[in-house]
Amino acid sequence: MVGALARLFLPGPDPMGVGGTLLVGLGGSFLAGLFSWYVLKRHGAGLVLSVLFAMLILWFMRRSGRRM
Repeated sequence: MVGALARLFLPGPDPMGVGGTLLVGLGGSFLAGLFSWYVLKRHGAGLVLSVLFAMLILWFMRRSGRRM
């Protein structure tokens, strides 16, 4: 769900399948949880922060030219 929302909110072509979208969503949720724990001192990241981090991962993937 998080990866799909990130791809929806970040316009542009992303030639990746369901597995790539799933990995982007998992990575975004994991990084958002770490950020929330260490920076915000809270337990749990939430959907909005997870989608923002997944969008950041997608943006870095586009900049590096990597495809999944």
